[in-house]
Amino acid sequence: MRFFAPVTRNLETTLGDELRAMHVGGVRPATAGVSFEGTIEAGYRACLWSRFASRILAPIARYDAPDEDALYAGALAVPWEEHFSLASTFMIDASVRDSAVTHSGYAGLKVKDAIADHFREIFDERPSVDTDAPDIRINLALRRGVATLSIDLSGDPLHRRGYRRPGVQTAAPLKETLAAGVLALAGWPKIAAEGGALLDPMCGSGTLLVEAALMAGDIAPGLRRTRWGFSAWLQHEPELWDALLDEAMERAEAGIEKLPPIEGSDVDAAALEIARGCIARAGLAEHASVAQRDVHEITPPHSAPRGLLVSNPPYGERLTGDLEALYTALGERERRVFGGWRSAVLVSDRALEARLGMHVDARYELMNGKIPVDLVVSEVPARSGIAAVETDQGAEMFANRLRKRLKHLGKWARREGVTCYRVYDADLPEYSVAVDLYEGRWAHISEYAPPATVDADAARTRLAAVMRVTPEVLGVRPEDVFLKVRQRQRGTGQYERAASGGQLHEVHEGPCTFLVNFTDYLDTGVFLDHRPMRRTIMAEAKDKRVLNLFAYTGTVSVAAAHGGAKQVMTVDLSKTYLEWARANMERNGFSGIRYEYEQADCLQWLRKRRDRRFDLIFLDPPSFSNSKRMADVLDVQRDHVLLITRASELLAPGGMLYFSTNLRTFTLDTSHLEELEIEDISAETIGPDFERNPRIHRVFKITVR
Repeated sequence: MRFFAPVTRNLETTLGDELRAMHVGGVRPATAGVSFEGTIEAGYRACLWSRFASRILAPIARYDAPDEDALYAGALAVPWEEHFSLASTFMIDASVRDSAVTHSGYAGLKVKDAIADHFREIFDERPSVDTDAPDIRINLALRRGVATLSIDLSGDPLHRRGYRRPGVQTAAPLKETLAAGVLALAGWPKIAAEGGALLDPMCGSGTLLVEAALMAGDIAPGLRRTRWGFSAWLQHEPELWDALLDEAMERAEAGIEKLPPIEGSDVDAAALEIARGCIARAGLAEHASVAQRDVHEITPPHSAPRGLLVSNPPYGERLTGDLEALYTALGERERRVFGGWRSAVLVSDRALEARLGMHVDARYELMNGKIPVDLVVSEVPARSGIAAVETDQGAEMFANRLRKRLKHLGKWARREGVTCYRVYDADLPEYSVAVDLYEGRWAHISEYAPPATVDADAARTRLAAVMRVTPEVLGVRPEDVFLKVRQRQRGTGQYERAASGGQLHEVHEGPCTFLVNFTDYLDTGVFLDHRPMRRTIMAEAKDKRVLNLFAYTGTVSVAAAHGGAKQVMTVDLSKTYLEWARANMERNGFSGIRYEYEQADCLQWLRKRRDRRFDLIFLDPPSFSNSKRMADVLDVQRDHVLLITRASELLAPGGMLYFSTNLRTFTLDTSHLEELEIEDISAETIGPDFERNPRIHRVFKITVR
């Protein structure tokens, strides 16, 4: 017989190795499945022993089905009376791809009708359909006009081992077959055979713990199942199946006595109760344990010198400060007390992975349901802290450079009263990140997305080193280091949140107080490179009417108000940023009719507000924007003449316009601005912390001739 075992993508090789170990023949991995051959015993063994397959299918017919009529006719011709009786209920599982029949439900209906009609022709009666708990489950795979009909020997999916209580689970539990795959890829069978322990520090409902014990104890994952798809199959051989069960029970009795320490922990007491129930129903109550414990408190079971720390921490499409802190704490604890262990963590986001601060030795791309995840496997160095990090020469170079810059800039910052500044800006090409220090308490790391020529794994390893080194060198807590990945963004993407729910922190710049958010946006709310420009605005604002265009979070408005501005108008397209600007102003004590805010497309606002005049204007547009709320696309290189011209027309006699841009390839078109006096003051607006990157921005001082 030929069989087919579907499996989660990228576990095909793992399943193939498992089937070969069962001594079945003709093992051939394919996409999302493995085919194999043998007698019915091979199918039974796969049902009973496979830890990774989702089902075991026994194909009984394969035929061309270019249309629905052919699909029906082929199914009608199958001798179904050889496979199940009229007394048995049945159902069809169907999947279609690249075929004339495009709807799986309709394809399944045609096969169901064919089976019913086949029985009616022979017995003048048809079997009943049961979509909840059928006696016989038939699988239809329709691929490119070819239909394959199979008996599903497993019945219920094989991940249903029997130790979970239906409907009683934690949120988004890890599927048992995927958990087993994670353990196999992480090398748990070898670690367990050598006496190594296992710890899951965020065990949830305990799936990884149970699967680890079943695997290490040579316990068949299907041993406790009571319902199988082959039970009502007319070709079922009960005596053979019973013999295989007896063999599996003997192996389990011998293997369970040799289990190494297996422990789990979680902060959620309700989840731990579920985990205890699953462990008990799996017959492992005396062999695996769980305890309520925070990640900061985890220790190796029985002080084991080696083992596997495996975990499926919370993850999602959006980051939060709590998640970042959790991953940071996990990585820090691993390095501190799990030296010599192996670490295997499922992650869905590169920024979260970097929080672990681990050198990745192996990476496996998997799917947890519909969520793509990476299993990152690392060997935890025997030493911890900077000493361990600096065994890597590149990481040592980065650490030394960061220390040198901190020492140099720290003296300047203390002398000038600067509390927020850039410490490092891609000084070493291999470590292409910017590191900003806020108030001596928080570090904000921006990774410049590496070009395609840089090996992705090498870039991840370097980023992990940065995340390990930075908190120790800067003297901040690991959970107070925040990571962003910078890459070229077009259109509305540059304005969208990277996360939601981040905490606002208060920072200071001279007399100004600003609110910053380290998690939700690409930028924190304060452009540190504009610190000198804000000082200039503050020095020139006394008794003047000030206009802040493309105001972002209003930090220039705050500086102008502190400088004694008579009036401050703050304009930005984003409602969120405008509210942030108002909060910044009010935090500094500036409220009332002297301070105005308008949510508007600044280009359109300049065209309409011809009645206003200002003594001091700060114009800092984005390099590019095609926000849906804008009337047109903004391209600063193309549109700067129009922007500068319209803004200068709002200047009062003797007024001053400062135009700034971060476009590094920007070229000012003076030929169309002949009526204006323009001076490039960029060099004067670059602070010592940005001297390595003088092209961080361009600033022009503009007056009307």
